[in-house]
Amino acid sequence: MKIDTSRAAFIVLCVVLFSGCALFSPVKTDTKQYALNNIPLDLPSKQTHSATLLVLVPETEPLYATTQMVYTTQTYQIAYFSQNEWAETPSQMIQPLIAETLRHTHFFSEVLSSPDFSRHTFALRSEILDLKQDFTSDPAMLQLTMRFYLSREATNQVIASKELSVREPMRERSPYAGVVAANEAMEKLLRELVRFVVDKAD
Repeated sequence: MKIDTSRAAFIVLCVVLFSGCALFSPVKTDTKQYALNNIPLDLPSKQTHSATLLVLVPETEPLYATTQMVYTTQTYQIAYFSQNEWAETPSQMIQPLIAETLRHTHFFSEVLSSPDFSRHTFALRSEILDLKQDFTSDPAMLQLTMRFYLSREATNQVIASKELSVREPMRERSPYAGVVAANEAMEKLLRELVRFVVDKAD
């Protein structure tokens, strides 16, 4: 039986190509996305003032200007989880939480969020300094640190600043436990922020 060498070569080439595609095609992984959305809901209601407040988008270290979730397993070492990330960047998630929390106090007649730059009495600027899952301790801890600046619009001068930091224990050593701890830490930090803003703007 005579073999068609050109046809055989074609078949071999196809097998090689298809096996190569299977070998080098990327492995599909399901990335889990999480949100920061906890705010304190049982804040004491304040007497409403005529003042208005503008909440600016938090500035952030380049390390946190991403949806990737940061963790550390040894001093001076930082890494990102590969299959777990934030649904938005920390700045995008935290700004509305700050604004909504301060609205719940009823202290200001109106709380605005940038990019709404309507006329306002005070502006609240903030920086995200730390938001990471720390596995160097036992139990593992979620570290959240922010710095806040309250300024008066009329003079554009900072009238008060404060750094707030919360270390929240994680229930287990996993990315999801870190997300739960981050939400609990966020709620505690927002409670402290309310006391700071209301005291300085009164």
